[in-house]
Amino acid sequence: MSEPVLKIENLTKRFGGFVALDGVDLAVFPGERLGLIGPNGSGKSTLVNCITGVLRHEHGSIRFDGHDLAGLQPHSRTRLGLARSFQIPKPFASMSVLDNLLVPLFYAAHAHDHKARHAGEAAEEAREILRQLGLADKAEQTSATLTQAEMRKLELARAIAARPKLLIADEAMAGLSSTEVDEILDILIDMKARGIAVIMIEHIMRAMMRFSERVAVLVVGRKIADGDPEAVMCNPEVEKAYLGE
Repeated sequence: MSEPVLKIENLTKRFGGFVALDGVDLAVFPGERLGLIGPNGSGKSTLVNCITGVLRHEHGSIRFDGHDLAGLQPHSRTRLGLARSFQIPKPFASMSVLDNLLVPLFYAAHAHDHKARHAGEAAEEAREILRQLGLADKAEQTSATLTQAEMRKLELARAIAARPKLLIADEAMAGLSSTEVDEILDILIDMKARGIAVIMIEHIMRAMMRFSERVAVLVVGRKIADGDPEAVMCNPEVEKAYLGE
């Protein structure tokens, strides 16, 4: 088996006396689709914020693509190939959809693939990404004019433009219709063909089960299950966490 692109060992994060993450171990392999679930307050967002550098952990280690991430700022982690999409899309509202992709292409993708591109090549690559995500006809519009579903697609397009080795998709389908959920799922599942590993955080269980090759479960800051999706969802500890005694 190949080496994991992301390896987390004994990760612990406290807020005062509250332990948000308690000795979490997690590995993600190249191209893998991992579903991360847990009740509200389980530590999912804290884990993501520690991985991406928004928060600093007290104990344990996070290694990404062979690099120890300790002390690295979020932008430096992005330039290594670690991308994140947000539950609430955060595009540059006054910029065109196309220009929203040129930013990560120039400042993230080119930093870790070491291949300089001129503006014309970058624009061509951005348009191809938009075509693949069904946004080609929106390229010249400002992002503020997009619908909610189009905003979600743009958020993923911006992440793809960074040419990540790992994408963390944080509730990319929240508030979407069933058809729109399936459209976003297709995009995320297609990441494997691009060689991109994906950690998906989502409360829509049908989406989680369709997407995931493996599921990890956090409850009150501890990982209680990690494995085959069907087996994990039948785990008594997981059922108790979601359904109670």
